[in-house]
Amino acid sequence: MESVRRWWQELAGLVLPADCGGCGSARTVLCPQCRAALSGAAPFRVRPAPEPPGLPAVHAAARYADEVRAALLAHKERGALALTRPLGAALAGAVRAGVREAGEGVGVGEGPQPPGSLLLVPVPSARAAVRARGHDPARRIALAAAGELRRAGMPARVAAVLRQRRPVADQSGLDSRQRLANLVGALAVVPGGARVLGGGPVVLVDDLVTTGASLAEAARAVRASVSTALSPMPSMSADREGRTRTEDRQGQMEGGMGGEGAAAVYVGVTREGRQVKSSGVRETGVGGVADVLCAAVVAASPGSFEINRN
Repeated sequence: MESVRRWWQELAGLVLPADCGGCGSARTVLCPQCRAALSGAAPFRVRPAPEPPGLPAVHAAARYADEVRAALLAHKERGALALTRPLGAALAGAVRAGVREAGEGVGVGEGPQPPGSLLLVPVPSARAAVRARGHDPARRIALAAAGELRRAGMPARVAAVLRQRRPVADQSGLDSRQRLANLVGALAVVPGGARVLGGGPVVLVDDLVTTGASLAEAARAVRASVSTALSPMPSMSADREGRTRTEDRQGQMEGGMGGEGAAAVYVGVTREGRQVKSSGVRETGVGGVADVLCAAVVAASPGSFEINRN
């Protein structure tokens, strides 16, 4: 039944006539006015107040208000999948702004090029939320954004390597401090994910940012995975103490994943939301893993942020 519902959402979102996701105008996915509200202005840097520790620089494509808020909610909660592409285009603009500010020439500008593709790492939704919605909104938008970036000449792919390692409370109604406490230690990189992260600079992506707690926790999880992968492994001594140390080390690397399998890397998308299984992805050594470069979102809540357009 779940697969049938998901298939129908895909068909309805891509084929059937739709009302504008922003203002409700008839027979258009996103009217020109709402499209301009989403992607018409230059992406801007946002800073939460207070700023959670470890948060990378965040760029947003639009303010989370009015038409933009309606479009994001329609995509996330009502399965309006035809909105994936315009939302992905907006996210791609925020990614480009973040990469440009960070000074990395990944297909933009001149200068030395970092190795590998830009890796868009989406902040994952809770499994229960994914089941209820029938899709993972952030990952779907990230796939569309990666396609937009590649068409513009910037090599990019999606590395869905983050998973929730424990349940978290509903974030609605929590203030910034409560959200941060709710999410500390909640995310982790799946086993083998650190090798995938060796493929290029990492940009954390999400559909929305309010207090920055989710992005800060995602950055912590990525950095912890890289740190663990780069740490020297203990020698395999024959004595019991040596075996115990080795087993403890492996438990630290693999624990808390809820039995998740190897990380899935999506290298392309041929139509809205279609997930392409990893194929021919070259896994590089973890010695080349870069730290989190920046973060990008479709929209930022103006009430929670000091917004800097400079």
